[in-house]
Amino acid sequence: MNEIQVLIVEDDWKNSEINRRFTEKVEGFSVCGVATTVEEAKELIDILKPNLVLLDVYLPDGDGINLLWYLRTYKQDIDVIMITAAKEVDRVEEAIRGGVFDFLIKPIMLNRLKQSLRKYREYKGKLKAVKEVTQGQVDRLLHRLPEHEEVHSLIPKGIDPLTLKKVKSELANYQNGITADEFGQSIGISRTTARRYLEYLVSTGEVHADLSYGKVGRPERTYIAYHIMESKG
Repeated sequence: MNEIQVLIVEDDWKNSEINRRFTEKVEGFSVCGVATTVEEAKELIDILKPNLVLLDVYLPDGDGINLLWYLRTYKQDIDVIMITAAKEVDRVEEAIRGGVFDFLIKPIMLNRLKQSLRKYREYKGKLKAVKEVTQGQVDRLLHRLPEHEEVHSLIPKGIDPLTLKKVKSELANYQNGITADEFGQSIGISRTTARRYLEYLVSTGEVHADLSYGKVGRPERTYIAYHIMESKG
């Protein structure tokens, strides 16, 4: 992945220099320019075509929120992290509505900015790595979660997060798929419980289910992790 080009929009030169130094301490990022006004930012955006803008709200010739909406209208491929002293709830709400990746309140700490930039880098990397996404992957992208971490609030009743993690880990060992009965015996849970967890993973797109015919011809559902299926081509 090429270096992520960052434009800093900040009218205080001390703050812009701090942001520049902090940003360039994070691997994979390069500051391509600094703008001190809305108009200068628009010019530099056209010329430099940054991937990411670190944007203040209060600027001498306008409001950073208006610049955010300009980007959403004309430069949809540019992402924004707000770095500002603005603490009003309505400003934060509008920034979120405008699709900012993050909102940092001054004075910012190096570790907090690093965390935001790293999450952004991971987010972009995940988008580049896949052509189609499962529901689980979309949930992780929207909630900025690491790979394999679940959005617990979205897990339905009857699905325990720790058991689910165990099920997913164990299922990765079965390259040719497995039935709910066999899987339940493997990890020490009932067939009904195993089927409930496996069917949940089918619903999130992380597991593929198919029918197989046993010795007596009765069809059974077999389950295989989607990433195994894809690796087989």
